[in-house]
Amino acid sequence: MKGHSKFSSSHQVFGFCSCIASGFLHSYSQFVFLKQVSNYSFKMVRYSVEPEVPEKVSKSRGSHLRIHFKHCREIAHVTKGMKVNKALKYLDDVLNYKAIVPFVKFTGGIGHKGMAKQLKAPGNAGRWPVKATAVYKDLLLNAVANAETKGLDIDNCIIDHAQCNKAPAGRRRTYRAHGRIGKYASQPAHIELMLKEVSDAVEKAEDKPVKITKKMAAKRRFVKVGAA
Repeated sequence: MKGHSKFSSSHQVFGFCSCIASGFLHSYSQFVFLKQVSNYSFKMVRYSVEPEVPEKVSKSRGSHLRIHFKHCREIAHVTKGMKVNKALKYLDDVLNYKAIVPFVKFTGGIGHKGMAKQLKAPGNAGRWPVKATAVYKDLLLNAVANAETKGLDIDNCIIDHAQCNKAPAGRRRTYRAHGRIGKYASQPAHIELMLKEVSDAVEKAEDKPVKITKKMAAKRRFVKVGAA
């Protein structure tokens, strides 16, 4: 009986120590997890430019979007500087094949379309990238919602900043003849938009003509030669 009591007491002590150790490991793992979450999950997104007046700007951003980078670049190029309502109507027309996206930079293999003459595209090159246009429109609508939350006037907002960057390629494989394997990569994109509220344009005052005397005109014509 004495030996049995000694064994049970030592077993209890061992179990108590193991419970403490497991609790310590559990709390330590929770601490490490929370530290990682605080370091990575809640980090603010950095944009390529910062507005001078943040109160008058709304932002929207998409990362690793599964749409062609070259299509996104051309859409961003043609819509930058447009008013928001005009850009939304233009994107709707592209989705319905009533307007075309001119291709200015990436023109390799792009067909020539008569509709591209309206936008004076070089070589009349253009396409209707429906998937990229739909994603870009969703980002623009998100920026519009952010602008409404900040109390901006949508009718006076323009697309002040539209940028598209290459994302890491999605690597897949395709199977070819004679047991070979070929690369089958996608070219996704990062897109960031900034809408800016602008005030109504003010007409420029007429400049009064400045009278130039003969002496002033002669001084402007005179060229000093051999000056030290």
